[in-house]
Amino acid sequence: MSHETEKATQDAVQAAQQSEQYALLLAAVQTAQAQQAPCQHPHPAPAPRPSSAGKWVAAGVGGSVFLLAVAVSAVAVAVSAVALTVCLLVLRSVWADIRAEREQRHR
Repeated sequence: MSHETEKATQDAVQAAQQSEQYALLLAAVQTAQAQQAPCQHPHPAPAPRPSSAGKWVAAGVGGSVFLLAVAVSAVAVAVSAVALTVCLLVLRSVWADIRAEREQRHR
């Protein structure tokens, strides 16, 4: 039995040594993976996201410019209407004067 005990002891010692070797090997692999440099090719920088506030500011400015153009156009139409009315009134007055002079000549 002592022979069997010695054999079992040697097997246990050998198993312990193999376990230590496997643990060292695993630790070496994990260390190598942790120290492995990241990929060497350059990655493109992420595109900046446009802020949604800029869109609203642009919409506000565009809307303001559009409304200002509409207001100026409305003023131009109003001025044109007043000028046309004055012109028609003057022409009507002149036409009335011409008709009155014609009637006085024919009498």
